[in-house]
Amino acid sequence: MDESLVVRRETQIAAPPATVFAFLTDPQKILSWMGAEADTDAHPGGLYLVKDIAGRPGRTARGQFREVVPVHRLAYSFGWDDDANVPPGSSLVEIDLIERDGGTLVRMIHTGLPNTYECEGHAKGWAYYLGRLGVAAVGGNPGVDRGPVGHA
Repeated sequence: MDESLVVRRETQIAAPPATVFAFLTDPQKILSWMGAEADTDAHPGGLYLVKDIAGRPGRTARGQFREVVPVHRLAYSFGWDDDANVPPGSSLVEIDLIERDGGTLVRMIHTGLPNTYECEGHAKGWAYYLGRLGVAAVGGNPGVDRGPVGHA
């Protein structure tokens, strides 16, 4: 695996793994920190879909769950509708939730991106959205999803 094409992010969230897991899998909870519409079926082979990401109508992330270990781990294919560079299902997002320091360490790895441009863009996106997840999972309001700074 070409490490230059891997996005890695870690963040500590002051909520238990079960809470963080719910914010990653429950469509209503996802909407508190990402997108304007979500549809998920969190089991292997189930749909992962989030629409209007970063306040952009038609910007739809789509994939399929590959691994679901409740409150501990998620893996799903990932891509964008109508995007030739990162089409639906063309990359893989893996998220581990590790109980630590009275909260949850979220360890995310995104692989399968085609080039450094896409890696840089997705790295910004993940930093932005994991920050929003951290706010929402502890009961806060991360505000309107406008996307990361510098987002095209």
